[in-house]
Amino acid sequence: MVANPGGGSTDADGGPVRHIPVLLSEVLEALAPTPGKMILDGTFGAGGYTLAILDKGADVIALDRDPTAIAAGQALVEKHGDHLTLIQSQFSQLAEHAPEGGLDGIVLDIGVSSMQIDEAERGFSFQKNGPLDMRMSASGVSAADVVNRAKLADLIRIFVFLGEEKQAPRIAHAIEKRRAEQLFVTTRDLAGLIETVTPRKAKDKIHPATRVFQALRIFVNDELGELAAALFAAERALKPGGRLVVVTFHSLEDRIVKKFFADRSGRATGSRHLPIVHERAATFDAIGKSMVSASDEEAELNPRARSAKLRAAVRTHAPAEAADLSIFELPSLATLGKLGG
Repeated sequence: MVANPGGGSTDADGGPVRHIPVLLSEVLEALAPTPGKMILDGTFGAGGYTLAILDKGADVIALDRDPTAIAAGQALVEKHGDHLTLIQSQFSQLAEHAPEGGLDGIVLDIGVSSMQIDEAERGFSFQKNGPLDMRMSASGVSAADVVNRAKLADLIRIFVFLGEEKQAPRIAHAIEKRRAEQLFVTTRDLAGLIETVTPRKAKDKIHPATRVFQALRIFVNDELGELAAALFAAERALKPGGRLVVVTFHSLEDRIVKKFFADRSGRATGSRHLPIVHERAATFDAIGKSMVSASDEEAELNPRARSAKLRAAVRTHAPAEAADLSIFELPSLATLGKLGG
């Protein structure tokens, strides 16, 4: 996939920029693909990273949960034959698609793709009117289901934790009142209401609906849970010496990746109030800087790279640890399954 548009937590604004792989040279440097290596691209999108990895001579297993991306990538599969395998799958399941001997590298580019944003019928952006959908996999609970069915308290928590929206209570109450009279169907339905409730001020850099749209997209696609599960899967799927490269586009995602690598660095366990319990063997060692961001030149060329952050590490010989979600301190939110129609 490619970068979320906008910066920081403002990634619901869709821009005109089409697919440009973000931090491409930095990703290739950290991933180190060479002939004979097997690399998994967990977020295929329009194939930017995959194509660059193939050009370096490595073989690629590429995943994407979006059936549209899989269909569009068939021409690339035909061109590269046995060197590219393209599979419709969530990247949290990447370990299921790894070869028996393990992978030499994994790259994950987290977030919604520019193609999804630019297609009004997908409902990711309020810049173009379309159905209030936002489902990357084109199935399951939609954003309209959430807005029309979620309890008031659940809406507030979703907007606060996943959108960092300060006006969450006001917006949620307005949604509850409006849906009692008329359900939300389109992106403009929701964006228009939010703009009425929290009008845009001259000093505001983003549209008032930006953070709510971000929160809904993350919730509908369980993006934070998917990322956490993918990191654990990568730990199991990489062979010793294999490299994990993750590009994120806002603080919620980056925080998860940062916590994972910190937890897997072999630091001693315990707390400031208790003595050290034991030393843990590191399952990952950092590659280069702890975090790499886009250059000013790249950010100017591709605005979607402005908030991009890259973190990378190499797998050690230590056995994979338990998949303990508590290390990420993820918020407790409503269950998607209870909201669908």
